Amino acid sequence: MSIVASYLYRDGQRAGSFDIDTGTVPTAKNEFVWIGLHDPDGRELFALQKTFGLHHLAVEDALSPIQVPKLDIYDGQLFLITKTAHLAGDVIEYGETAIFVGDYHVVTVRHGSDRGHGALRKQLEAAPETLKNGPDYVLHGVLDFIVDGYLPVVQAIEDRVLEMEQRMLDAFLSREQIKRLFRLRRQIIRFQRVLGPMSELCGKLVHLDLPCIDSEARKYFRDVNDHIRRVETTTGGLKDVITSVFEASNLLEQQRQGMITRQLAAWAAIAAVPTAIAGIYGMNFESMPELKTEYGYYVVIAVILSLCGILFWRFRRSGWL
Repeated sequence: MSIVASYLYRDGQRAGSFDIDTGTVPTAKNEFVWIGLHDPDGRELFALQKTFGLHHLAVEDALSPIQVPKLDIYDGQLFLITKTAHLAGDVIEYGETAIFVGDYHVVTVRHGSDRGHGALRKQLEAAPETLKNGPDYVLHGVLDFIVDGYLPVVQAIEDRVLEMEQRMLDAFLSREQIKRLFRLRRQIIRFQRVLGPMSELCGKLVHLDLPCIDSEARKYFRDVNDHIRRVETTTGGLKDVITSVFEASNLLEQQRQGMITRQLAAWAAIAAVPTAIAGIYGMNFESMPELKTEYGYYVVIAVILSLCGILFWRFRRSGWL
């Protein structure tokens, strides 16, 4: 069975289990049902569709783990698709949580997410004064739980990028490190594609008059919206940091290559002096008066050393050596 939890709540307290096949939908204002499923097959969802009157299009979307975040309204009920995220190595892996919200029920359907709602359920059950307000407050708790999982992902990538930035300042980045930077940048870009629809979804919960959402609950959804905007801002800044690290590494590498080029050019200019002089006296002409000078050899060597020394001093002074 893929049913993780199925309970009836009365006045904010757990009143007992709820059977999706034989249970009766509560009708009292102080009662609602919260059901959690993980990677369900069609049978459980079709049973819930019959019990709670879920729309068949929403059920089809809830069975597919490749949807984008969205909010739809079907027959006075809300249907939401949200994305969960966790970091595995340098890769952000995504899951999906579909949420059905009615006046007397909340159904969550998780796909591919390792973070269960058990701890969240205990946290909400520990605050019956909040839980007794109904399914919309459970929806807030689930959304807040999902969005709070985004920040550790971004912070972990940020720590890795800053570590590579410090390494770049101490030594040049290797080819593998540069490839890793681009991998992280791709992950951030993909993550931004998830954050955009999630932010739009939260914005609708804050600003639109929606069924099953009490006006007093909007301030709670506003808090979730603030959290996701914070993640969006951090993610955008992190992408800029990754770009700046690569550009700084590229500039430092160009500077290093320029220094090497200048050094090679300087030494080539110094080496050209003895090469040119030796080339002149290596032509083997017979009528070269310098060849018969008694101290000509020593004079030529002195001239070569003097010229090379002057060139070395000039290049050293200009920073080429």
